[in-house]
Formats: sequence, C-alpha cells, structure tokens
Amino acid sequence: METLMVDRVQSSLSQFMHRNAIFLCERLCAEFPTELNLQLMATCYLRNNQPYCAYHVLKGKQMAVSRYLFALSCFQMNLLREAEASLCPANEPNSEVPNGAAGHYLLGLIYRCTSRRAFAIEHFMQALAIDPLLWAAYEELCVLGAAEEANECFSDAIAVRIQPQYFFESSSQSIDGANEDHNLPSSRSVGSQDSPKQSKQIHAANNMPYYPQGVVTTANCIPSNLPLYNTPSPPVTQLSGIVPPPVYRNAYLNALGGDVSSKPNAHATTQAPRRKFMDEGKLRKVSGRLFSGSDSGPRRSARLSGDAMANVNLHSSQTGANGTNYSSAKFLGGFPSSKMGSSALRSVSNRKGQQLSAESFDEGRRPDTLDVPWSQASAAASSSLSMLSDGANTDQERGHPASCGTSGHESGVITGVKDLLFLLRILGEGYRLSFLYRCQDALEIYLKLPQHQYNTGWVLSQVGKLYFELVEYFEADRLFDLARRLSPCTLEGMDAYSTVLYHLKEEMKLSYLAQELVSIDRLCPQAWCAMGNCYSLQRDHETALKNFQRAVQLDSRFAYAHTLCGHEYIALEDYDNGIKCFHSALQVNERHYNSWYGLGIVFLRQEKFEFATHNFHRAYHINPRSSIIMSYLGMALHSLKRNDEALVLIDKAIIADKKNPLPMYEKANILVSLERYDEALNVLKQLIEFSPRESSVYALMGKIYKILNMHDKAMFYFGTALDLRPPAADVAVIKSAMEKLNLPDELEDSL
Repeated sequence: METLMVDRVQSSLSQFMHRNAIFLCERLCAEFPTELNLQLMATCYLRNNQPYCAYHVLKGKQMAVSRYLFALSCFQMNLLREAEASLCPANEPNSEVPNGAAGHYLLGLIYRCTSRRAFAIEHFMQALAIDPLLWAAYEELCVLGAAEEANECFSDAIAVRIQPQYFFESSSQSIDGANEDHNLPSSRSVGSQDSPKQSKQIHAANNMPYYPQGVVTTANCIPSNLPLYNTPSPPVTQLSGIVPPPVYRNAYLNALGGDVSSKPNAHATTQAPRRKFMDEGKLRKVSGRLFSGSDSGPRRSARLSGDAMANVNLHSSQTGANGTNYSSAKFLGGFPSSKMGSSALRSVSNRKGQQLSAESFDEGRRPDTLDVPWSQASAAASSSLSMLSDGANTDQERGHPASCGTSGHESGVITGVKDLLFLLRILGEGYRLSFLYRCQDALEIYLKLPQHQYNTGWVLSQVGKLYFELVEYFEADRLFDLARRLSPCTLEGMDAYSTVLYHLKEEMKLSYLAQELVSIDRLCPQAWCAMGNCYSLQRDHETALKNFQRAVQLDSRFAYAHTLCGHEYIALEDYDNGIKCFHSALQVNERHYNSWYGLGIVFLRQEKFEFATHNFHRAYHINPRSSIIMSYLGMALHSLKRNDEALVLIDKAIIADKKNPLPMYEKANILVSLERYDEALNVLKQLIEFSPRESSVYALMGKIYKILNMHDKAMFYFGTALDLRPPAADVAVIKSAMEKLNLPDELEDSL
C-alpha cells in the first residue's frame, strides 16, 4: 500500500496535479508517518508554493534531506537565520552541508543576502567544485565580481570529474534495476504550468535520488544532470527533482513556459542626438548623454543586476530558437532632436568605440564565418580531453563491468561533455565580462557562439543589456525586440528594455510592453518596473513611484526596483526617502553601481560634495569605463576645488566616449574657473559641432566674452542662447547677465 501511494503521489506531481498529490500524501503520512514520507509531503507543498506548510512539516527533523528542504522553505519565507541553522547546525560545526552542491548554493545565497560576501563566495565555489555544471553558482560569482575565467571553471579537466560521476550513477541504476525514468519534472516545467508566483520562486531542477532505506549516500550529495545525457535517472520513490532555491535578482521563470533568461553586443553606428544641458543645481539621473530638458526628471540605468537569472537550462537554450532569420521592424536610423531633447538618460555607461557595427547583427544573426559545426568547434577547444577521458573511463570500467554496448555509450557521453563544456566556456566568459562592465569584450565573446545558440532569448537579452550599457539604445531596442519574438513570454531583461524605450521616447511601445508583461505575469517585478517607466515618461512621478513600490513588494531582493524608487523620490525632491531606497538596493547587491551613482546625485544636489565624491568613487570603482560616472566624479571634484584631479578624469571621460558632450562642457567650466579662457572657448567651439542647438553652450561662451570685455560677442551669444528656448530658470539668469554687460564691476550670478 505504501509503495502504491508513493507512486501515485509521484505520478500526480509529474502531471502537475499538485492538490491531488498533497491529498494523497496526507493520507500516506497518516498511514505511514515516517520522515521519508514527510519529506515527500514537504516536496509537494514546495511545488504548490506553500513553503510555510513545508516549514511546519519538517521543523525539528534531522535527516540531511529534511534539513535541506526545511532550509529551502525558510529561505523562501525570508527566515534566513533558521535556514542557515538548518544547513549548518551550531552544535555540529563540522557537519556536512546537506544535498551537496545545491546545499552549498543555498547556503551561499543565504550568506549573500546577509552581506557576508566572503562566505558566500566560498560556498558558491564549493558548489561548483561538487557540480561543475551548476551554472547558477557561477552566475552568482559573476554578480559578486569573484568569478574565475570561464576557461578555468569549465576547462577540459572538469570532464574527468563529470564522467566518473555519470558512469557511477549509470551503474547504480543498472544494479538497482531502474529501467524507467521516474524523475519529477524540473522546476522549469513546473513553473511553466503553475501559478506566476510559484514560477518566480522555483528554479533549476537538481535531481536527488531517494533511497528506500533512508540512507543518504555520497551519490545523494552530487546533483545529477542526467537528462543532459538522455539516460535513465536513478530510481525515485519520493524525492526526485528537489530544486535549488531561487535567485532573487532580475530573473524569473515566466508563467507561460517561455525561455528562462538571465542577464546582458557590438556597437551600432547609429548616433543619437544629444540632450539639453543639465545645470549643476538641477542634475538629472544617470545619463548616457549630457543634455536633459527642463521638463524631464533624472533618469537611471538598469543593471543589476541586477538583475539576473539563477540558472540557465541548457536544453531550453538549445530549443529556444530554430535558427530562422527574423526581421526586425525597428528602423535603425537617427531620430529627430525633438524626440530626445527633453529626456535625461538612465544608464551609466560608456562607449568604447564603433569597431562592431549593427550590420554584424543582421536581425540577430552573426557572420556566416562564425557559423561552424558545433562538434568541430568544441573539438578544437577540447583537444586534450580524449586522453584524460580514456583513463577515467578505463578505471570506471574496471570497477563497474558494462555490457557490450558500453563503449559506444561512453563515447557519446565524452562528446556530450566536450560540447557542453565548450558552450559553458563561451557563455560563462561573456557573462563574467558583462558584470565587469567590459561590454565590448563580452560582445566579442558572444559572437563566438554558433548561430542556433546565439538566436535564443537568453543570449539576445544579454546582448541587448550590453548595448544598453554602451548607450546604444537603437541597437538595444532591436535586440530586445528580437528576443521577445523568439521567446514571447520572456521576462528577463524587460526592466532594461522598458528603460531603453523610455530614453527613445517610445511611449506607445512602452505602454504596450508594460501591459503585455502584466498580462503574462502580474507577480513579476519587471512588469511593474515597465509600468512605472511608462508613467515616469508621462512625468506622473507619484503614480510611477507606486508602480516601482509594487515591484519592491513583489520581490524585496530586486535591486533595480529599489533604485528606480530612489530616482522617483529625487524627481519629487524627497531626498531622504531617495537615500533610503538606494541603501536598500545596495543591501541587496553592493555592486549595483547605479545606486552609488544615485546617492552621488542626491549629495551633489544637496551640495554635500565630499559625500558626493565618495559615492561617485564607489560607482567608478565598480564600472571604471563609464564616461558619465567619470564626468560626474570630475564635477564633484571641481566643486571641491580639486581641479587638477577633475581635469584628469574629464579627459578620460572624453576619450572613453568622444560623442558624449557632458565631459567637454564640464571641462570648459573647469578651465573658466582656472581663468584659461582661450582653452575653454576652443572646447566650447568643438562642442557646438556636436550639439549646435544647446543653449547652455552659448550662454557659457557669452559669459566668457563678458569676462574678456568683448561685449558685442557676449551679447550675440547670450541672444543665441535665448533663441534656443532654454529652461525658464536659465532664461532669467541669461537676461540678468545681458543687463549687466555694461556693469563690469558688478559680479553676476554664474550661469
């Protein structure tokens, strides 16, 4: 009877009939109240998004699997201390972390959420050591800025550890006589059919065999990835498919079964027109350009980091696209200055050059020269694998005699391992570089992917994010749009996409995107971030703030939502609450440089220049390639009269992005303060070539000519500045300066 009931529970779970599974499992536990059956009960509750029930079922249980499931339920309920105590009991300091790699991964998440970075890194590395294919752990290391190069983490030598593990499990299956795959579906499959809230919380299947005698063996500590090899899985009576915990970052499974996406291409040649100048007393948010209109609030950048996905499922990434060419309807041309004239951009990023053009990405396709056969590419990158694998296989064959078809089977496994490691090396290195903000290098790495892997929702979303960081909004729009075509229900990166549309003033597209995301999953923070951006574009900051707060309510570990709240508070001039929001984002992810930048903007507005300099320095340390961060740091240093340091940074900013007028304008301001008027005029004349309709440039030139007692030229440039319709506050200052042209002894207010 017990065996029959367990089988029926497993069958119900495999068919997503969670309520039926819970009912049958309650009957099972009433009839046979063993801890193993309670573990199955907790699994049913976790699958049905009821961690509080799993918590009460397993509280006080001591078996390793029970402790892991209890810790997982605590983590989902944000009871981090209890989760840690379950995985690492205080009275057993040397006890082994249950559930192997998944247990270490969960413990790493707990340490990361409690701001213990060193311990988090240690456990993520241990998880990778146990299961080299646990992408989620490598992803977390990238977010923390502590990942090794992908060539090291996914080297050919890793295959020596993977293959014996696989053959051992295959032999165990043969001995146990398990000829059918009773694995529960992965959390991806479960999430695609369950409620949106559950799809947010359950990630990345990690198979765990069940042993009827209640013994947790060594194999149980090594998460299995057998489905990758298309072989039978271990016999499962109760606890197959126990999953690692979710990563609360910018990533969720979508509720309709779309691709799982994670986070970040080459440069487009399209150049966007510049914005209005930002007065130092009215600084905007992180801007990819200098100028912002008087009617636009400060904007911000999507990084998170923000954002990112816990696991990349190889199978789904392979089947996410069929390699077919898709045509993007987005016109990749320049847009009128009126489109962008009153917007201050959100993203803190830089442009490193225009080596790679948009033509290289013909609707998501990469150059044909890179479309080499998968087996050839992986073989070239794994030339030393065969010799290592042969030795491992020989030892394995001695310990576990195989049938006559074993050698062919092992050969297939070796090929699969080589292909998988080759794929992870490319994806891992591109992902690592994106979190080091080496965007151009990351784009070049992703270009090495075969076409069928490149044309998937996850990769195209990463490429779109990289273009977003490079302030190439046209190309970012094209890539995100293509990603949505390939994976219509994807949620990954949609917060960044909504920001891109904000900067492009695509009000209709942004509104459509927000409504579509809400219809897909009302409980995902990306949807409410898009909705908030839509209202912010209409300058309805109070409603935008409510939508961003809704995103925070849905996921308090979504760093970008906290940052967006902070910028809306700045727009409403509520600086205290803005500072609190930025601090909340940094508690989630201390490398979320946008929040450091936001704090710098707040203190710069409050004229607390020392604090502003400190926060801009922190942002610059994380993202040292951003022209915008360097410009604002130089601005803060100039306010502290540290003009030599400011000029050095401003020159670096100009080199980093020669199309960004902000550092050139700030350099002219610094030169004026140093009474180097001729140099300042030369810089401003160059700036007019880039931005001929910016009133602030002409106003500053008029001020310089007034100082030089060249009143005719001063009057001409002041008049030109007024003709360009500057903000109302600037109009008053310019008119006052014009009235005082004939009063050289009187000091006028600075423009």
